[in-house]
Amino acid sequence: MYQFHSLLRPVAAVSAVVLLALATGCSKPTDTGTAPATTVQPNSATQAKTASKLGDLYAFRTIAADVATIVDKGDLAAARTRIKDLEVAWDSAEAGLKPRAADDWHRLDKAIDHALSAMRADTPNQSDCKKAMADLLATFDLLQAKL
Repeated sequence: MYQFHSLLRPVAAVSAVVLLALATGCSKPTDTGTAPATTVQPNSATQAKTASKLGDLYAFRTIAADVATIVDKGDLAAARTRIKDLEVAWDSAEAGLKPRAADDWHRLDKAIDHALSAMRADTPNQSDCKKAMADLLATFDLLQAKL
C-alpha cells in the first residue's frame, strides 16, 4: 500500500502538467493551412483571470493556494509535503513555459524557490511560510493580470 501511495502524488502532478499542456496548447504554433472547425474565444475577463504570457497557470496556482491554506492551519509538515507537488509540476512544465516568457518564468520560479526554502527550513516558521506563500500567490496574480 505504501508503495502505491508514494507513487500517487508524482503521478497526479505529472497528470496535472499534461492536462495543463493540453489545455494551453503547444508554445510553437503550427500552420496546417486549414481553419479549425470551431473556435472558442474566451472573453478577456476570463482570460485575464486564468492566463498569462506563460499560458494558463491555474493548476500551479491551485496547488500554491492549497499550500497557503495548509500553512494558515499551522500544519507546516503537510504544507511541506504539498509544496513538493508544485515543485514537481513546475519543473516538469519548464520546457514548455519558459520559452513563452522567460522573464515572467524566472520571476515566478524565484517566488516558488522562496516558498520552497521557507517550507524546507531546518525549523520552518509559520509567519515566514505565510509571507512566502502570500508573495507567491501575489506573483501568480500579477502575472495573470499582465496580459
